[in-house]
Amino acid sequence: MATLTTGARLLPAAPVADAALLQALAGIVTPHLSDNLARREGIAGLHRYNRSGKLVGTALTVKTRPGDNLMIYKAMMQVQPGHVLVVDAGGDLTNAVLGEIMKRYLQAHGCAGVVVDGAIRDVGAFEGDTFPCYARGHIHRGPYKDGPGEVNVPVSIGGQVIHPGDIIVGDEDGLVSFAADEAPALIAAARAHAEKEARIMAEIDRGDRTQSWMQAAFAAKGLA
Repeated sequence: MATLTTGARLLPAAPVADAALLQALAGIVTPHLSDNLARREGIAGLHRYNRSGKLVGTALTVKTRPGDNLMIYKAMMQVQPGHVLVVDAGGDLTNAVLGEIMKRYLQAHGCAGVVVDGAIRDVGAFEGDTFPCYARGHIHRGPYKDGPGEVNVPVSIGGQVIHPGDIIVGDEDGLVSFAADEAPALIAAARAHAEKEARIMAEIDRGDRTQSWMQAAFAAKGLA
């Protein structure tokens, strides 16, 4: 009879994406990525705790029991420079699962940032730093360390399924995730989108009341 391992899987981390690809994404804002993902992809309901700094990296995922961070420790030990620690803590805000000590460890090992669908604490440490941190909320109560949990399995973060190895991009507008093999095409589409918006801005600056981009929207709905 097969042995069930669900709830205790410790799988290896996905390799970090190519540095040139991540560097290219660092120069693209999340709205331009989102607009080219049908405007329905993305992580909702998490708050940005760092005051500045861009999040770009490869997902290293962990699913934990709400309010418990034992398996997050296991995940942290796999972090390589460029990984984003992505924690599915069930969206629970009863107990924080990550704080300043863990942040310090992650920074020391090159972690690109953290995304927590749950609570953090030591908010001042995150607000006073550029280390990217997104979380559902915060509370002073600390975590338990009992398990269970799983490392490098698909997780659900703010309504979005994230797989180990997915690319995570975050800025002041929020978080976007997508499969690594989609990145080159998405980068090209987002750059074209930025060029289109630059043309729109130039048209606005000319001061015309009637704008081509408005007229295109009207025409699509028979209002031109």
